[in-house]
Amino acid sequence: MPLVIFTGFPCSGKTLWAKRLQSELEAKIAQAKENSQPGSNYRVTYHSDESLGISHDVYQDSNREKLARGSQISAVKRDLAKNNIVILDSMAYIKGFRYQLYCESKGMATPHCVVHIVAPIEKCLEWNEANMTSQEAKYWNSEVIKQLEQRYEEPNRDTKWDSPLFEILSHMDEKLPIEEMWEALVLKKAPVPNAATTAQPTSNNSFLQDLDKKTHDVITLVLQQQELTAGNVQITKDLQVYIPSGTVSTAQLQRIRRSFINLNRMRSVEKDRIVPLFVDYLNKSLDNEG
Repeated sequence: MPLVIFTGFPCSGKTLWAKRLQSELEAKIAQAKENSQPGSNYRVTYHSDESLGISHDVYQDSNREKLARGSQISAVKRDLAKNNIVILDSMAYIKGFRYQLYCESKGMATPHCVVHIVAPIEKCLEWNEANMTSQEAKYWNSEVIKQLEQRYEEPNRDTKWDSPLFEILSHMDEKLPIEEMWEALVLKKAPVPNAATTAQPTSNNSFLQDLDKKTHDVITLVLQQQELTAGNVQITKDLQVYIPSGTVSTAQLQRIRRSFINLNRMRSVEKDRIVPLFVDYLNKSLDNEG
């Protein structure tokens, strides 16, 4: 009945977490049977690109990728049933695609949730290189990973199709919020926020807003300055963005900004430190890519 949509970059650890969720849900179902509790008659179905025969090179061709998304939606529609929890282990990096899946679950009058596996793009590339030697079939072309990262549309907990949203930091020692997910999917209660389900406690929502606004302002200033002249950009009296190649693309700047936000969303930084830290991160990233 319920639908679980996994989303994240290639090689971010989605499959590891999706398999772990499958195992923990099956354990919860077994426990419910023993105690005659709600969920005792449920089962779990798992779908992934691999199980659906979707190869990595599909993502290099927009037409083939569109057909692949159609296959994923068809599999979900086929298996959505009253007592079946469907797990879709997919990048689901397009918000329109996640909306389509939400509509399918809504049409079946069944709950759904989104699990965002968060990992810095540098970690994803590192793990991908490890796959090249140990698990050849799971290896991605690194350029495809970078392209998909630039096109990635992050889930937003304020939209109905991305909510409830559970965020897992794949590169850190985390646990699945299985009790909250069980409530959202089987008991149909709103998930209780905790470290794994929210980027920041409610009291720190202003930090996330500041993080988003201040990094956006820096990017906007760089882009506006580039329209006038190529070269370095003065952000404040003491801060400057050094652009090795003279100009930098919007996609490149936004990618670096997303990476910085993902790395800092689970911590609290003083407001006046956000811009200096971001400018430093921006300079190092541009220097490495330059």
